[in-house]
Order: sequence, then structure tokens, then C-alpha cells
Amino acid sequence: MSQVQRMSRLMAKTLRDDPADAETLSHKLLVRAGYVRRTSAGIWSWLPLGKKVLDNIARVVREEMDAIGAQEVLLPALLPKEPYEASGRWDEYGDLLFRLKDRKGGDYLLGPTHEEIFTQLVKDQCSSYKDLPVMLYQIQTKYRDEARPRSGVLRGREFQMKDSYSFDTTDEGLAESYALHRAAYQKIFARIGLDFRIVSAVSGAMGGSASEEFLAPAAAGEDTFVDCPNCDYAANTEAVTFAFTPPAEIVEHGPLEELDTPDTPTIETLAAHLGVPASATLKNLLVKIDGEVTAVGVPGDREVDLGKLGEHLAPAVVEVVTAEDFEERPDLVRGYVGPQGLKIRYIADPRIAAGTAWVTGANKPDTHARNVVAGRDFEVDEYLDVVVVEEGDPCPTCGTGLKLDRAIEIGHIFQLGRKYADTFQLDVLGQQGKPVRVTMGSYGIGVSRAVAALAEQSADDKGLCWPREIAPADVHVVAAGKALQTELALDVAEQLAAAGLRVLVDERAGVSPGVKFTDAELIGVPHIVVAGRRAAEGVVELKDRRTGEKEELPVADAVARLRA
Repeated sequence: MSQVQRMSRLMAKTLRDDPADAETLSHKLLVRAGYVRRTSAGIWSWLPLGKKVLDNIARVVREEMDAIGAQEVLLPALLPKEPYEASGRWDEYGDLLFRLKDRKGGDYLLGPTHEEIFTQLVKDQCSSYKDLPVMLYQIQTKYRDEARPRSGVLRGREFQMKDSYSFDTTDEGLAESYALHRAAYQKIFARIGLDFRIVSAVSGAMGGSASEEFLAPAAAGEDTFVDCPNCDYAANTEAVTFAFTPPAEIVEHGPLEELDTPDTPTIETLAAHLGVPASATLKNLLVKIDGEVTAVGVPGDREVDLGKLGEHLAPAVVEVVTAEDFEERPDLVRGYVGPQGLKIRYIADPRIAAGTAWVTGANKPDTHARNVVAGRDFEVDEYLDVVVVEEGDPCPTCGTGLKLDRAIEIGHIFQLGRKYADTFQLDVLGQQGKPVRVTMGSYGIGVSRAVAALAEQSADDKGLCWPREIAPADVHVVAAGKALQTELALDVAEQLAAAGLRVLVDERAGVSPGVKFTDAELIGVPHIVVAGRRAAEGVVELKDRRTGEKEELPVADAVARLRA
């Protein structure tokens, strides 16, 4: 028999108005409906209703992870520095890492993710190929020192995450473990009611090769992804690649010509001065790669995607040059840099192909040059796809114009390969009696983030609207106010609980029916039962929270309908 939760005893104070600092829908509604409360910037307390939703998502995750043979463990959140220093991530994570010292001066961190610790665990526990493959997972609080925590639980400094890891002796085994996780994730997100897309991605600080993200389309999303309307291609914008098709005919260009262009340090002022489109100009962004000044060339009508550039060059650190850097390099004329004659490394987007001609800086104040031809007047040291993807860019698969959309990242899966196994010398004795280096996969789901993503996707103008699988209750029973109605509401609640349903009943005295109805819609339980004007007849109103459809039924019929 399920328990009945009475609203009169529930610690959940609902609010009529949105919090002043809330920008996203999920932030507003989770606070107003009494699911979470802010403790500090990026740190949230989960109240009883919110904890139920969080636990329900965790339950679904556990069930599907157990179904593929993964085993649950729990590793510490407080971790020593040494494993992360060995992998290089003590430095790579930079300011995102929460670092602390113990009373003896030892360095520790609060875990952002646990590849290193899981690798050490398997090294300690597994010595033979007979011990593998193995898949391990945990659901645990993670920590990242976000510079600007925002959007409620969507981007916090403390969050709940499921991270799992696979260990295999062969690449084929890794591919199988990856496929098992991919299928499990599809089941998890379908069960909890999320609309999601699987997109190609980059691995970032995690390392590894093959990588896919699970994204929940939502206006509040901080990820931008592309979707092809003609084929099944979808990718995070940082993972989109551009394949340049060289022109069929070789075009002869005139000689390089320098132009007097005073007060034109930007693409916009230059294009206006010369009467040419921005796409005819060459933009040269100066960056520092591990401290070395480097120029990055892209068409003038496009922007450099520093995230994509960083992914291409990882683990090198990429920074935009400063005014002080220009002062130290008088050969670099701010606003008038061109690739011809530069004495620094030059990286270019594939659109800056050999034989293409551009208007660009002449490396002199107030001077530009036209007919600057790639391959003739300057050489490209390395081609990298580094432009910000735009709506209408060609699909890498079929060439159709891509569409852009916003989404929330809810999961990410990686084929890590042997990066961490190499770092920690994770070997097992193979079938031939020789050591075999283990290969790994890493798979994450943002459990607390999934709560916010569901709120974003399923809420309406009245409040939250949870799928039944993860709702804090199956039924919200409302007593309209009078003693007879309250008595009937409590009786119905007990009958529903006896039938195995999770019940929230609003029997609060001194609260108007209007406030109770508003709270019921705000809280968002899938079904609402109202003991109202026909209570004396033993008739209640059954309402579907999502569709708004209402029906008056005798209590027995209403209970039977809800338990079906």
C-alpha cells in the first residue's frame, strides 16, 4: 500500500510570483511549485517534491543500467590531487575545479568526473582478461566551479550525475559496450518522457575519440546543435565539419594591390569603404596557442569559433591576444593584419583555399590589399574548420542547408580508448599470457539537469506537467473546502493508496478552493481528483493535467480508472 502525503504537512510553500533572479521557465516553476530552494549561487536544496522527482529519474537510470549488466558502486566525491595530476586534468580543468587542502597541506579536489578513480579501481580489482568486460556506474553529486551559475538547476556548481565506465580488452568490445549504453540511454530518456536528439559531439577535457551527445531541445538550452531536414545528420555545432569543394576552373587574379583605407580597422568599415561584400574580405584573428601568437584566417562574413579551435588544438591553451601583446609585437598592426609576409603560424578555414583571392590587411596602418591570393601571396600552415556554424550551411552528408536549434545537454557518451589506461598502466593478463592494455568508455547522464529539462519541455502556462513515470505522485486529490468534501477527499486518497497509487491530497483548512486548484496545476501531478459540489453523492471530478479534460465519476469508477 502506498502512502498518502497530506499537503497540510508537506514542506512545500508555493509562490504566486516568479523569483526575481529567474530567467528560464524551469527555474521559475521549480521554485514557485516548492520543488527546490536556492542555498547559494549555483547551489540548490531539493525539497520533498523535488527529491521525489530526482529519485524517480535516478530509479529509471538504475533500472536501465542494471539491465545492460552494469554494476553500481559509490566512489568518494573528495579526491586526492595525484590521479588528476597524472592525467593532466588538474591543470586542464583550470578554474572549473574546486580545489582544497587538508590540515596537513595535502591537495584535494571535489570530483567533476571520475575517469581516473574508476581506472585505479579496476586496476586494483581486475588482473586477468577473465575479469573483463566490466561496466561500473554511480549516481553521485559532482562539483564544478562555474563562473556564472544560472538557470536554476540547469547550470549549478553542485549537481547530481550518473557516470558509468566500461572496460574491455579489445576495440570491438569497447564498441559493444558503447552500443549497449547508447541503447540504454534511448530507453531512459524515452521512459522519463524527454524529447531528445542524438548528435555527434567532441570529447573536450574527457579525451577519447567517438563521442555523441543526447540533447533535449528547449529554448533555455545553452547548447546549439544543427539538424539536417533532408537526412539524419545532427551534430553539436563544434563537431560540424566543412568539406570545401575547390572551384572547377582555375581563375587568374591580378597582382596584389595595396589600398589607402584610413579608419577601416573592422570588416564592416572596410567593406563599406571599398563597396565590397564582407564575404570578399579575409578576417585574421590573432590568438595565443600555449603563449605563441598565431593568426587564424576566415572569410570576413564569418566568425571564429574559439571553442571549435580549442577542440582542434587540445590540450593546447587558446587565448585571444591582448593590447599588451600588440605592444610587444610592432610587426602586427592592429586592425590591418594580413597573412602575406607574416612571420607567425597561420591557420585558415578550408574556405581560404589555394587560388582564392581576398581583400585583407597590408600589415601597415590605414592600408589594406586586394588580390591577395592563397598559395601565391601567402601559405597556410594548417587548415582547420574553425568558423561558427550558421543556419543554411551545407550538411556534411548531403549538402542540404542545416537548421540551428537550442537544446539542453542531458547525456554524453565517449569511446575514451586507452588514454586513462595508458596513464595508469591498466593492463590485464591476456589469453596468450601477455599483458593487454585495457580500453575504456565513459558515459554520463545529468540526473538533476534532466529534472529541469523535463520542466522546460512539459510545462504549460499553468505550471509544471510531469510524465507519470517521474512525477512526485500519481494523483493529486483536492478537497474543495467543506467538511464533507474534505472527508471524501481523504477517503478517496486512502482508496487510491490501497490500489498502489502514490497520492498527494490537499486537505488544508482555511485555504480557498481557488488557491488549491492553482497549486494543483502548478505542482503538475498527472491526474487531479476534486471532491467538490457533488461530494454528497459520492461523485468526484477527474481531470487530466496535461489535456485539461474533465469527467465526473462515482468514486469507485474514478479509482478503477486511475489504477488501470
